[in-house]
This record gives sequence, C-alpha cells and structure tokens, in this order.
Amino acid sequence: MHTLHVELGERSYPIYIGRDLLQDGSLLASHVAGSQVVLVSNETIAPLYMDRLRVALGERSLVTEVILPDGEEHKNLQVLTEIFDRVMQDRHSRNTTMIALGGGVVGDITGFAAASYQRGVNFIQVPTTLLSQVDSSVGGKTAVNHPLGKNMIGAFYQPRAVLIDINTLHSLPAREYAAGLAEVIKYGLIRDEPFYRWLQQQMPRLLARDEAVLAEAIERSCACKAEVVAADEREGGLRAILNLGHTFGHAIETAQGYGNWLHGEAVATGMLLAMQLSVQRGWVEAGEEIALRQLLLAAGLPVSPPEDMSPAQFIDLMGRDKKVVDGRLRLVLLHALGAACIVDDVSESELLALLG
Repeated sequence: MHTLHVELGERSYPIYIGRDLLQDGSLLASHVAGSQVVLVSNETIAPLYMDRLRVALGERSLVTEVILPDGEEHKNLQVLTEIFDRVMQDRHSRNTTMIALGGGVVGDITGFAAASYQRGVNFIQVPTTLLSQVDSSVGGKTAVNHPLGKNMIGAFYQPRAVLIDINTLHSLPAREYAAGLAEVIKYGLIRDEPFYRWLQQQMPRLLARDEAVLAEAIERSCACKAEVVAADEREGGLRAILNLGHTFGHAIETAQGYGNWLHGEAVATGMLLAMQLSVQRGWVEAGEEIALRQLLLAAGLPVSPPEDMSPAQFIDLMGRDKKVVDGRLRLVLLHALGAACIVDDVSESELLALLG
C-alpha cells in the first residue's frame, strides 16, 4: 500500500492506494468517528462491493445503506434529498460518518450531503472508478448538477480519507475505464511532462490494466492533484489548471444531456480543443496536437465535439460555466507541455474559428 497526504492543516488527510483495501477493517475504522455510518453507493456498485465494506466496518450501533440510481443524470437535488430523507428517518447524529462507495457521481453527491447534513459530518471516499480515483475523490469538491449547468450547486468539503482499492478497476467497463484515462492524461499535460511522455509509452499496458503500471499512474496523478489542492484549496488561482478541457467538456455534457457523454469523454475532447488553441497562439508545436490526438484515440476516447453542437451553442453554454468571473470566460491553455496557464482573453471570434 502506498500513502500520500493532502496537506491542508487541520483538514489534512491521507490517500491510500493498494489492493484489497475494501477488506481492511482496521484501516477503515481508523477514520470512522463514532458508531454511526451511512453507506452510499449505487445500484451497479453496491452488489459488487457493499457486503465487503459492511463486513470490514464490523459492529456499529447504526448503519444505513443508501443505494442511488446509477448515472450522471441522477446527480441532482432530488436524489440528494433522498439521502437526507434516509439519514433523518434513521436519526443519524452529527457524529455519523458518510462513506461514498462508487464513482464520481456517488462521491460528489455524498460529499455534498456530508457537507450539508447538520452543517457538516465526517465522510470517507472509497472511489471505484479510475476517474474518481485520480480526480473527483481528491480535493474536496462536492456538488450536484442543475439543468442549466454542471456542478453549479455544491461546496468545498474535504474527506477524512480516500481509500483507493485498485482491484475495483477490474470490474469497470471499458468505456468508463477509458474515461478515467482522460483525467490521467490531463495531469501530464498541465504539470508533469515526464509523466505525459511515460503515458505515451505505457498506454498499451494501461489498457491491459497491468496492476503495476496502473498503480503508478494513479499514484502520480493523485500526487499531482494533492500538491495543487494543498497550494490552492478553493480554486483562487493555481487549482484552476485542473480544469484543462473542462469548460469545453461541461458544455458538451450539458448540451447532450448528463450521462450521454461520460465526463472523461467530454474532457478528452475539451483538452484537444484547448491544445488547438494553444497551438494557434504559438505556445505549443503543432506536432504535439497530433500526438495528443493519437494518444486519446489510443485510449479509446473521442476527439471531436458532437456534430449537432453549433459554435453558438458551445459559446452560450461556456458562458454559463462557474469558471466565468465578472463576465469574462477563463480557460486553461498550455504555455508548453507540463505548463498550464489560465487565460481570460480568448475572444468570441477566436472561439468561433476553433469551433466552426
């Protein structure tokens, strides 16, 4: 088992990466405050892993299991309320611990529930998808979607711990696994060029789910995110570089209906658009755009926006993004590989030329 730390003073917490962590009762118990637990999962993951987690928890005075419907389209206020209904019906106190067992949707909505219930209770992330293991489970961003925008209602709220059991990735469908690889590639692009080059070499082994290579990719991704979050917990500056491709990607997800494009698929296309803008500005060589396209295709990811999205629709939806500040759209581009930057001077004509 490898252990990383997100250094946030009194809100610091460990990230554990290893095999069979779901069965490690002592590890889990060391981060559960009190004897009340709320286990939140979804109808796909719960039958696979909930029993193991329940056994690892041992005897507790109160354990409530909340099984959510599966899919991004269910990450909304109505489903959030269902969590509150259950914990209030079962009379959980503010000493309860909520545990999110699942992918990014389960983690985001459970984290927001934990941040809100009785003004904040403890929670633990147990991510079971590659995307959630390397991205959404780390950093304390919690939210639900609104029909007019993704992740527009939420809170910054850090977990007590993140337990990453790489065994769960063997049951992950190929499409969801590929979606996670998009976020892994992102870390190399924004902050770690050697890691990006390593990914270009190791993609065949990653696609084969080679455990040694996979564990290294997860650890390097989490280490990158932990460093950025420690430097800028609430996205006042540096942390925004983690959004490479996300403003384009969120527009795609919103336009297509949540869940029709997976988050990682939309981000992959958005990263390539950001790379194209970076090339147009003369910051990155054109050959790197071609290389990124090839890497994304090799990972099984889309590289073109939906054919039915017009440039005008893109620009309208991007203008609603939460990263708009004082009416100015902020985008993450690349000054060079491994060196992301935040810009707010991309003109509408520049976007029309890119998206047209």
